[in-house]
Amino acid sequence: MKKNFKIAFVLLIASLIAVTIRAQADLVACGGDQVVMIDSRKSTPGKAHITWTWKVGDAVDLPGEYRKIMVPLDECKPVKGGKQLLITSSGGGVALLDVASKKVLFYANAPMAHSTEMLPGGKIAVALSTHAMGNSLELYDSKKSAQRLFRDSLYSGHGVVWNGKLQRLFALGFDELRSYRLADWNSVKPLLVLERSWKLPDEGGHDLSTVNDNEMIVSTHRNVFKFDIKKQQFAVFEPLAGKHDIKSANYNKATQRLVYTQAEQSWWTFNIYSINPSQVISIPDIKLYKVRILK
Repeated sequence: MKKNFKIAFVLLIASLIAVTIRAQADLVACGGDQVVMIDSRKSTPGKAHITWTWKVGDAVDLPGEYRKIMVPLDECKPVKGGKQLLITSSGGGVALLDVASKKVLFYANAPMAHSTEMLPGGKIAVALSTHAMGNSLELYDSKKSAQRLFRDSLYSGHGVVWNGKLQRLFALGFDELRSYRLADWNSVKPLLVLERSWKLPDEGGHDLSTVNDNEMIVSTHRNVFKFDIKKQQFAVFEPLAGKHDIKSANYNKATQRLVYTQAEQSWWTFNIYSINPSQVISIPDIKLYKVRILK
């Protein structure tokens, strides 16, 4: 009885810590070997107000070989209401991290991983590019093992987004946007079935993010577009019209809040840019790539 009480108490404290972290932070960013959570309201142009940090090298539950390939980090995507983070690295790794305990719940070797997404049943979709086995979209089960369940060819995969309302996975490649449906989902060999593909208005897909159930933001090497799923049409995303090398773009239509990163030194930046409110947050010690809004 006492043992059960202690376990319940520990779980309660961990839950409260996670809630406190999310309450204090509204952005999650990654680059190099670090993931940081930021309170933009308390940040200034000269100093980011960081409320939470995780470093690859500090992960005792991540094997040594993975600590080597999990650098540099590309994307840190909040899942399960921000209680967990899906982390990808172009060095070759994918990990699922618990925010409260900082425990690595799952990891897999996925060379040149750029983006991940959590799908129903704990399965994880990964977009990869330019590695020895070819460009691809892969599928794993975070509740079972690091064994790859499915693989489809996708040239220069850089973004994946799950649309729960439509029950579709959208995947961004170099010059196309794809839609997949789930099949044989509860079997030992679940499938992602390609339904259709749309050619991008501009080549060099960089990032894919959700605006709402019917709209997504697609950034490319030269421009940023809004994609209307119902109309199946791309249109220039006016708030970022003419900007190039946008590595990540997050937009909340209701609040008109826009947060993005733009390459300044080769593939990375040290700044997070925000519109409404207009703000620049600098993190000079981390080579940033993608930034996400904590929901």
